[in-house]
Order: sequence, then C-alpha cells, then structure tokens
Amino acid sequence: MLGYLKDPIGTAKCMTEEGWFFTGDVGVMHPDGYLEIRDRSKDVIISGGENISSVEVESVLYGHPAVNEAAVVARPDEYWGETPCAFVSLKQAGTTEKELIEFCRAKMPRYMVPKTVVFKDELPKTSTGKIQKYLLRESAKQMGSSKLSRL
Repeated sequence: MLGYLKDPIGTAKCMTEEGWFFTGDVGVMHPDGYLEIRDRSKDVIISGGENISSVEVESVLYGHPAVNEAAVVARPDEYWGETPCAFVSLKQAGTTEKELIEFCRAKMPRYMVPKTVVFKDELPKTSTGKIQKYLLRESAKQMGSSKLSRL
C-alpha cells in the first residue's frame, strides 16, 4: 500500500517507517496458521480491567429473535471506567431493555453484558450500509456515567 489518496496525515498514522500497514484490527493466530480477526482495537471496551470485544457482545444480541441490528460501544462509567452500551433496532416493538440484558446474562459473563440498551428505529449507516460506530460512541459519551455502575 502506498498510502491514502491525498491524505499524508492519515497515511503517516497507519504506516510505519518500514512500510508496514496497521489496520487497527485485533486478531488471534491459530496453530494451523489461520488468522482470525476478532475486533477493531478502538472498539474494545475496557471495563474494570477486563477487555470486552464489542463483536462478541453484538453476536449474542443478534441471537435474540427480536433484534434486527445491534452495535455495542463503550459508555463512560465512574466506577468501572467503561461499560458496554448496546444500540439496537428491533424487528418488531415490544422487547424491553431488561429482556435483552437477561438474554445476554444467560449467554455470557456478567462483566460483558451491556449495562445500557438504547433502542433506535435504525442505526446510523454509511452509504455502503456499514454501521457508523463513531456516532454511537459520541451518543454514549454524551449520556455520561451509568447510574447502575456497580451492577
């Protein structure tokens, strides 16, 4: 890769002097040589010293029959530092925040469960259909610290 078109600052941020391109992805290398991308480093939520993969939490949320779209970002928390905040659009109205949290609790460790669920008619997307997490991160930041921080 030679760099981003007409963006020398963006290129400098992602390219090393040796020519390596840093994608910002986090992955694991399996014994058979297979590289599995797990998440974006900027999407990892650090809650009480635990690293939470937003992709893992989203995959559980997508397992709920009422969930149409899901995106998980960090919400500031005075006690834990950050907690998972889920933005969800539903296939049909009627599912509650409590129901989704209990669904997640049954399928993942407690520290990974979203402490907040925000319902939206539709999540913000780019023209190609990718969810714009940076907008959701800003919304979560504006919400301030979670009230139920020790739960």
